[in-house]
Amino acid sequence: MSYPRKEYNPEQPKKYWSLQEAKIKIAAYCAYQERCQEEVRNKLTEKGIYGTQAEDLIALMIEEGFLNEERFAQAFVRGKYRLKKWGRIKILQELKLRKISPNCIKSGMKEIDPEEYWELLIHQAEKKWLSVKDTDLFKKKYKTQQYLMSRGFETDMIQNALEEMISRQNI
Repeated sequence: MSYPRKEYNPEQPKKYWSLQEAKIKIAAYCAYQERCQEEVRNKLTEKGIYGTQAEDLIALMIEEGFLNEERFAQAFVRGKYRLKKWGRIKILQELKLRKISPNCIKSGMKEIDPEEYWELLIHQAEKKWLSVKDTDLFKKKYKTQQYLMSRGFETDMIQNALEEMISRQNI
């Protein structure tokens, strides 16, 4: 059985929320997953609520516990670190992009255990090293290093990890 496809008309006006509707919808939006204030502000603007009305709604969500930037930062760091295997630099940049306060960022970054972080870096380096098909040792090392930097790991730690990994494998 197939369903007719919904047609999206670009000329059709967007549906805006009333204040009462916005309060309920934003509460559900925040309850579904941790959100930062910037995401909520963008959602409200998208639905036609901005200025003091939006700020009042955000303040209400904070009072009622639906919105908490410290909790968001902690959940964000845990998710990106454990699931996506991002490094500290990439996580930090992403949190700053979302306009999270420095105190909340510091609290969130505490979720990363230094020993576990080092093991993750070594594991990611070995995995990439084995996938690079270049036989030239310099090129292989360069490609692995570039990959790890793109994942947000610190350059000095990458160097140490590559040296340790290479000495383990006696290359």
